[in-house]
Amino acid sequence: MNIDFSKATFRDFENIPEYDIAQRAEIFYDFLGYMESNGHMNYRLKNNSGCSPIMNVDINSTQKDYVSFVSNDYLGFTQHPKVKQAAIEGIQKYGSGAGASPLIGGHFVYHDNLEIKISSFFGRKQEEAVVFTTGYTANSATLQILLQKEDLAIIDMAVHASVYEGCVFTNTKTFPHNSLESLEHILKTSENRFRTKLVIIDGVYSQDGDVSHLKEIYALVKKYNAYLMVDDAHGVGILGNTGRGALEEAEMLDKVDIITGTFSKTFANVGGYVITDKKIAAFIRFQSRQQIFSATAPPSTMGIIKAIDLIDEEPEWREKLWWNINYLKKGLNNIGLDTGITRSAIVPVKIGDPNITGDLGKLLIERGIYTNPILYPAVARKDARIRMAVMATHEKEHLDKTLNAFEDINKFLQIAKKK
Repeated sequence: MNIDFSKATFRDFENIPEYDIAQRAEIFYDFLGYMESNGHMNYRLKNNSGCSPIMNVDINSTQKDYVSFVSNDYLGFTQHPKVKQAAIEGIQKYGSGAGASPLIGGHFVYHDNLEIKISSFFGRKQEEAVVFTTGYTANSATLQILLQKEDLAIIDMAVHASVYEGCVFTNTKTFPHNSLESLEHILKTSENRFRTKLVIIDGVYSQDGDVSHLKEIYALVKKYNAYLMVDDAHGVGILGNTGRGALEEAEMLDKVDIITGTFSKTFANVGGYVITDKKIAAFIRFQSRQQIFSATAPPSTMGIIKAIDLIDEEPEWREKLWWNINYLKKGLNNIGLDTGITRSAIVPVKIGDPNITGDLGKLLIERGIYTNPILYPAVARKDARIRMAVMATHEKEHLDKTLNAFEDINKFLQIAKKK
């Protein structure tokens, strides 16, 4: 089988029917070599420093400092002294690990405190929160146990991969991103055909940075007697008057049936959470395979509790983040670059052509700017882009260097689309 590497994506190598394991691995290894040879291998680069606006990265065995837009540490809390100290104190008091799954001895007081903290952060009660070791499994493990062959998941096409994995045991229907008409059609035609209908959307979407039509979707969900689950991993800490995310902005914190999210972005650690009715939460705790068979989060989790507090204690970080977002977007748009419809800390530069996007990523690296080229299957084949995550700790000089790089590269690649 011949695969044109110049047009191939990672997805093309997932399953080649006539190739066994070794053959698939071999041709994929050759593809990685091709990407590296043309400077498009901006993946799994070795970072020598922590999440920050300036990161030291090893590229082709050369270590160099770059202005970085690859971290979802939006408020910069991974480097906040109070967050670090809380994590250190957790380890000093309880050790480096939990040693068991939460069901059989791995549920500690710091897990209990975290469930109290995150549920109260969203205005809910303690018994309504369940914490997981990653945001990915908060989605996948929860959905796998809640939805079975008698049920239906109705999914916005742009949701995270963890949602799709969580729905492998149930029936699924997808609707075009944020399409209310398509969603209503599915809800209407699915009436009385399934035991449970669960609509699953994001608050803020991870590639375009846009926000769900939450109020309108909620109205449709209730009209057709379905449930609504919202993953607001990219909205919490950024949107809303007090940083409670897209749900706060839409005045829906107390209405959504299931809220999920991650501790790995704004909350500067690792882990995930599910907030729902206390009886459903209890069902998840005792039925989810990840809760039963996987060790739970380590004591450094105590850093998350402090990060949650800082959302209210130090709102200046969110203010600085928004200044940075607006400044960078305005500068990119003035060059003529397409940043889409983002309303968050995710700022895409939409190119379309995957090869040009790869070249752009390479040229940005050469100019000291570390970004993520995003290609199919993460986005549509003709919707490739450079994805940048803005941080509160970026300084104006970092943003100016980035804008100068884009302006310089545009002279060669002619990537500007609008004025």
